Amino acid sequence: MTDRPLILCFRRDLRLSDNPALTAAAVSGRSIVPVFILEGQAGMATAPGAAARWWLHGSLDALARDLTTLGSRLVLRRGAAADVLDRLIAETGADAVHWNRRYDAAGIAADAALKASLKARGLAVASHNASLLAEPWTVATGNGAPYRVFTPFWRAARERMATASNDQAAIPKALPAPAGWPDSERLEDWGLTPRAPDWAAGLRAGWTPGEAGAAARLNRFRSDALAHYADGRDRPGEPGTSRLSPHLARGDIGPRQVWHAVAHRGEAGVEAGDAARESYLREIAWREFCYHLLYHFPEMTETPLDTRFAAFPWAADPDRRHFSAWRRGRTGYPIVDAGMRELWTTGWMHNRVRMVAASFLVKHLLLPWQEGEAWFRDCLVDADAASNAAGWQWVAGCGADAAPYFRVFNPVLQGEKFDAHGAYVRRWVPELTRLPDRWLHKPWSAPPLVLQEAGVRLGRDYPPPIVDHAVARIRALAAYDTIKTRRAA
Repeated sequence: MTDRPLILCFRRDLRLSDNPALTAAAVSGRSIVPVFILEGQAGMATAPGAAARWWLHGSLDALARDLTTLGSRLVLRRGAAADVLDRLIAETGADAVHWNRRYDAAGIAADAALKASLKARGLAVASHNASLLAEPWTVATGNGAPYRVFTPFWRAARERMATASNDQAAIPKALPAPAGWPDSERLEDWGLTPRAPDWAAGLRAGWTPGEAGAAARLNRFRSDALAHYADGRDRPGEPGTSRLSPHLARGDIGPRQVWHAVAHRGEAGVEAGDAARESYLREIAWREFCYHLLYHFPEMTETPLDTRFAAFPWAADPDRRHFSAWRRGRTGYPIVDAGMRELWTTGWMHNRVRMVAASFLVKHLLLPWQEGEAWFRDCLVDADAASNAAGWQWVAGCGADAAPYFRVFNPVLQGEKFDAHGAYVRRWVPELTRLPDRWLHKPWSAPPLVLQEAGVRLGRDYPPPIVDHAVARIRALAAYDTIKTRRAA
């Protein structure tokens, strides 16, 4: 057996448990050099935004501490992966490299070139799956084509995903250290966290990046919210969702672990019925579907899957007044504004409200979905190229499994239905706290005396609607009518 070390590359898999690349490296019996390479991805749809970089800092810090429990450490380097690995190979004498696979076009191309280059020089290279229950090429329609509609995908892949969840890589007891450790950069020098102004206070208050934080979040969801998930998932004012999405996005936890924990019965404290479990498993499967789409349609992060929408008549917003009002949570529609303020403060937004806020941008304001996707990508701690783009295209009506184009969410009715007593709006739009429930989601309709007693002066304390829903709906439908007769690709 060679005494030359093996390099283990961490990516979106920042955990010890169910990490196939790590487990395979440990099984080899070789000494291991774990490394995380921060590659320059500025301007790329897969590059982490500001909130995701904050999370990355926390996950890397947690992973470094966790590796010490196995007698190892995490080497940090910046630069192009090929260049960094060349230097590490020269420094350590390593003759093998392991990593977990990526599924975006740029990542796939880079990994293919890197693997070919390393193998040509005599190194052993192995890639593994840590991120998905069903890799994109393993699920296809009867004629071998990729799925473009979720429900058939779900039917075809469900059993495969259930089976995969039972096959989890074990945590090794130790990782043999190399004879000498290569130098590592300092995480603090990477500038992943904000300095001045420090906008991350709300993120720190609400989140604990890392594997331990993910495990605690999963256990809390199973014991407290899973039983009511089928109904609770749509009420933003209640803790009815798992909030595991940022942990999954960064790889603090894997989908096999989540599926297995939710699907299996008999654990103490887990009393969820079939409807609640199935509802949640469909959400995990939707994430898989998004990666299925990203792999087969890599252009989806920037261009509509339905090519008719390439010439959609978006509205002009020359002074960015409407986009700015939406971004700052000052549209005059409380449920939309609550969501946008929650996003800015916590780096996260409830999924029901994401749909309403996204619909408002693309249909009430007729602004391009790509602008909303970019803003979410920068602000979300769970920013993920596949899910973010697929979600925005679904709302805009131009993606796979898209909502009917004529569906225009009414923000007032959405608020009244899913935040009937105003817990969510009152938390994030405190200037409306004293308004009675009847008027909370439409303060412009409240009688002057009601507004006065609530201490609300429209136009000063809270803005009037920047567009009228009825007028905006008619305008949106007219715009969508222009693409009806065009032929889709």
